[in-house]
Amino acid sequence: MPKPTTCIAIVDDDAAVRKALARLLRMSSFETETFGSGEEFLDSLSRRTPACLIADLQMPEMTGLQLQHHLARVGVRIPTIIITAHDEAGARERCEAAGASAYLLKPLQPAALVAAINAVTGHG
Repeated sequence: MPKPTTCIAIVDDDAAVRKALARLLRMSSFETETFGSGEEFLDSLSRRTPACLIADLQMPEMTGLQLQHHLARVGVRIPTIIITAHDEAGARERCEAAGASAYLLKPLQPAALVAAINAVTGHG
């Protein structure tokens, strides 16, 4: 198995989702780093900028969309995949307008997630 070379940041307030996504992505040769909140992720940017960000749309404190807006405001460009279990009317459009590279519904289809990451990172 090749060494992981592309770091993917996973931001989700659900520890089980973070763990499952990290395991899935490691099996696809991605290096992962997980965060329980948008704030925790933002604090990590001084150490490392990931090749791709996967962010849950529905999180307390800072939603995935708010995280996207914050990154854009401060000039940090990271391809972002928004994931959600609660598809609300207009949410996909708002996320895409804010620059999301993909919008995927939970439960995630592993092949669709890996394809989305490969599309934005050139990994595959």
